[in-house]
Amino acid sequence: MSEYIHKSHNVSVLLYHYVCPAKYRRVVFSEAVDGSLKEVCLEISKRYEMEFIEIGMDKDHVHFLIQSVPAMSPTQIIRTVKSITAREIFRLHPEVKQKLWGGEFWTKGYYVNTVGRHGDENTIQHYVKAQGAEKEYKRIHQQQLRLF
Repeated sequence: MSEYIHKSHNVSVLLYHYVCPAKYRRVVFSEAVDGSLKEVCLEISKRYEMEFIEIGMDKDHVHFLIQSVPAMSPTQIIRTVKSITAREIFRLHPEVKQKLWGGEFWTKGYYVNTVGRHGDENTIQHYVKAQGAEKEYKRIHQQQLRLF
């Protein structure tokens, strides 16, 4: 579960949903590779300011739900994750390297989307739009009362 991250000058809940396909969409995620990937991600959490909320794998791609801090861009996050996981998977599972040529584990691209903890895009849009509206209503209402 995501939590508020308190820093000296900000409080944040930044959640990102990433989808990363294996190179050439090869079927490389066996149970052993799945387990190793999750262990590597736990080690990444210890060294970097990111928390893996959930990791879901299919045979040829992985979904990550990652919480991080504002100092890390979505690109920095996934670059770190893909780099370290690729190196470790190749080290721990040489059979995977045989299925992939060129020495690359992940495709160059990825999908990323922000995930809201307190509502979807429409809810937040209405919340932001309504800011100050109650104060304006009270101000107009008080002016009207003074006229009588």
